[in-house]
Amino acid sequence: MLGHVNDDLLSIGRFARLARLSVKQLRHYAAMGLLEPAWIDPASGYRYYHAAQARDALVIGLLRSLDVPLPVIAEVLSGNDGGPDVSGSAAAALARVRDDQEAELARRRRTLESLERILATGLPGAEVTLVTEPPRPAVVVRDLVATPGDIGRATSACVARLLAAAPPAPAFVGLFPLDYGELIPVAVALTGTGLPQVPGAAPETLPGGTFAVAAHVGPYDQIPLTAHALLAWCAERGHAPTGPLREAYVSDLATTPPERLVTHLMIGLEDDR
Repeated sequence: MLGHVNDDLLSIGRFARLARLSVKQLRHYAAMGLLEPAWIDPASGYRYYHAAQARDALVIGLLRSLDVPLPVIAEVLSGNDGGPDVSGSAAAALARVRDDQEAELARRRRTLESLERILATGLPGAEVTLVTEPPRPAVVVRDLVATPGDIGRATSACVARLLAAAPPAPAFVGLFPLDYGELIPVAVALTGTGLPQVPGAAPETLPGGTFAVAAHVGPYDQIPLTAHALLAWCAERGHAPTGPLREAYVSDLATTPPERLVTHLMIGLEDDR
C-alpha cells in the first residue's frame, strides 16, 4: 500500500513510482506548467500529488515515449475530459506530430537510399563537360524554405504554379544556392519563347556564360550526389563556381520511372579574364 500524506496526498517520490516517472521529470513538468503538484508544503517545500493525477502523468510518459513535444502534450491534456478519446484541437495537434514524423521517416529513407548507392557504386563521380550558354528568357517563381528537407516540397509547389500556365512540353530549370543560409531560396524557371504570364512571377533573363555540366540519372532526391561530383570536378581544376546551381529537368516525370529520370546539372564558372 502506498502511504498517504494529508489524507489523499502522495509524496513526490511515491507519486513518481505510481506514475512511472522520475522525481526530476515531475519537477520539470511542474516547471513547464504541465503537471503541477496538488500541494506544496510552505514550510518544507515538499511536493505532494493527488493519486488521481497519475492518469495525466502516465499520459505524459506515454506521449513522450512517442516523441510528442511537451507543448502538444499540454494541448492534449487540456482537451482531455478524462476519457480515452482524443478529439478537436488535441487530435489535430497529434496529427501534425504524426505528419512531421512521417516526413522525417521519408527523409531518413532517402538518406539510406543515397548511402546504399554510395556503397554499391562508390563515392559519386560524374562526366563533366564545359558548355557556353546564351542568356535565356524565363518566367521564374520563387519560394523561401527554412530547412534543406523542405526544398523538394517547395520545388514541386513552384513547378505546379508554372504548370498551370505552361505550354505543352515545358522546359523547367530549378535554381538553388550553392551555400545555405538561415533561409534557403528556391526557384523554378520556365524557359523558352512565347512564355505565358504567371501570377506572382515576372519575366526574367537567365544569365549566360560558361557552365560545367553533368548528367544525373536517378531519383531527384539523389541529385546532391551528382552535384557533389560536379563541385569536386570544379575544385580539382581550380574553377570558381558561381550560383545558383541549375537543374534542367529533361525527363517527363509522369512517364519515367524514378531510377531513369535524367537531370542536367549546371554550375556557372567565373570568368577569369
